[in-house]
Amino acid sequence: MSSLDPIIEKLIAIGEKYDSIRAMVMTSTRCNPDAQMDVFSDYDIEIFTEDPDQFGETDEWFESLGPVLIVQRLRQGWGEPQFRGWSRLVVYEDGTRVDFQVTNLHHLKKAVESLSDGYDIGYKVLLDKDGLAASLNPPTYRAFIPGVPSEQSYSTRVNDFWWDSTCVAKFLWRDDLLAVKFMLEGDLIHLYLREMLEWTIEIERGWNWRPGHYGRDIKKALDPETYRELAEIYGGGDIEELWESLFRTTALFRKVAIRVGEALGYEYLHDLDRRVTIYHETVRKLDRNTTSTEDLAKALKDSYRDEAG
Repeated sequence: MSSLDPIIEKLIAIGEKYDSIRAMVMTSTRCNPDAQMDVFSDYDIEIFTEDPDQFGETDEWFESLGPVLIVQRLRQGWGEPQFRGWSRLVVYEDGTRVDFQVTNLHHLKKAVESLSDGYDIGYKVLLDKDGLAASLNPPTYRAFIPGVPSEQSYSTRVNDFWWDSTCVAKFLWRDDLLAVKFMLEGDLIHLYLREMLEWTIEIERGWNWRPGHYGRDIKKALDPETYRELAEIYGGGDIEELWESLFRTTALFRKVAIRVGEALGYEYLHDLDRRVTIYHETVRKLDRNTTSTEDLAKALKDSYRDEAG
C-alpha cells in the first residue's frame, strides 16, 4: 500500500496522464523540515511541460483532483515562449489548496544551473520523466533568512516609519478612516514595525530564523510581553481610538528600534522621534475647523517652543 499523501498521488497521476508534462516539483512549506504545517498548508506545485498553453486553455486537468470551490487564473511572463507560463491557484471544496505553476522546461534547466531561493527553501521532485530534475542541487534551507541590516538600512527604516506616521496623523485629523487604516496598519505596523520586530528575533537567534509570510510566525518567536504590546496597538473604527492606536504603535516601534540599534551598535534617531511625536500631539489637538496653513504653522511652532522650554 502506498504511503504517499493522497493529494500527491493524484498530482503525480496528472503528470503521468499528460505526455507533455516532463517533470513536477513541489516546493515551499511541505518540503521544509523546519516548517510547521496545519490543515490549511497549501501544495506548491511546479509543472514543467513542452506545451504550457495546453494547460492554460482548459481546467480539466486540475479539476481531476476534486470539486473546485474557486480558482484564480494568472498569466506568467512575457516575451519568448520559454519564459511564458500559467498559474492556477485552486481551492477545492474539501479545503485543499494547490498553487500550480505551469511553465516551459526552460525554467527547470535554469534551476539546474543555479538553484533559486524558491528551491533552496526546500523542494521535492514528484515526477522526472527525463531525469533532468535529478541534477538539481540539494537545498540548503537558508533562503529568505534576513541578513544583518547596514546602519544606513536601519536609519532609513526608522526615518521612513516616522515619515509615514505624519500621514496617519493627517488622515486622522481629516477623519478619513480608510486612509488611516491603510497607512497605520498597512505601512507603520505591517511594513516597518513588523520588520523591526523580526530583526529583534534574528538578533536573539543569531540571524538563523526564517520569518513567515505576513509576519505569521512572530507570535511563536516574540517574548510574551512584546507580543501583548503588539496585539494591543490595533484599534477599531473610532477616530479617538485610532489616535491611541497610533501612539501605541509609535511607542512599540521606539522600544523595539532602540533595542535593535543598541544590539547592532547603531544610533537611533531620537531627535527625529521627538519632533515627529510633537507633530502628532499638535495635530491631534488642532481644531478641525482650521482652514489656515498659518494657524497650523503657529500651532506647531508653539508646540516645539513649549517642548524646548
